[in-house]
Amino acid sequence: MTEHDIQLLKSHFTFWDKLSPHQKDILIGGTTAVSYERGDSIHSADLDCVGVLLIKKGSVRVYILSEDGREITLYRLYDGDICILSASCVLQSITFDVHIDAVSDCEFLQTNSCAFSQIMQENIYVEAFAYKLASESFSDVMWAMQQVLFMSFDKRLALFLLEESANEQSDTIHMTHEQIARFVGSAREVVTRMLKYFSSEGYVELSRGNVHITNRAGLTSLTL
Repeated sequence: MTEHDIQLLKSHFTFWDKLSPHQKDILIGGTTAVSYERGDSIHSADLDCVGVLLIKKGSVRVYILSEDGREITLYRLYDGDICILSASCVLQSITFDVHIDAVSDCEFLQTNSCAFSQIMQENIYVEAFAYKLASESFSDVMWAMQQVLFMSFDKRLALFLLEESANEQSDTIHMTHEQIARFVGSAREVVTRMLKYFSSEGYVELSRGNVHITNRAGLTSLTL
């Protein structure tokens, strides 16, 4: 790791000043700089527990997968965020599997699960930090479940398009209908049908691999 990477650890791991010199050495020694390409699987039930991920650059999607292959996005993380569910093996209260994919090309600082588990067992501040992150994640999970269970699909899709537009700082969302369906936890045919309705109402324009928002106010009205 570079000196800049170590400074990132110090600034984002708020328990740093509570670590002993030996624990700091364990944390630094157990952390490596890694990168993933867009679409790569970072963590799943079939992969080993990868550890805690500090996102230097890029975006990841955390989701669950049903027995019939349906994906439900729980939340997304961006530059400067920390992914704790990628180290679910060190959190005894986490008893379900999540999948984590790279939405874009990503760069991480990855603290392996053995190193993080060791200092977590020795230091109450590290344990509190980990469970605080986990509890914040579950707040996002509950919001996602509320959307899926209680929100009409036109509202869910409108919210997704507006949020994605804000994230990309563009009126054009560069995604296929299949990709959007995975993000919103629906079937491609359902997404296509609703996007065609949005298009007929003048809210969006559709082209191959793109959705362009043409009436932001109209789309926003669907979310109210």
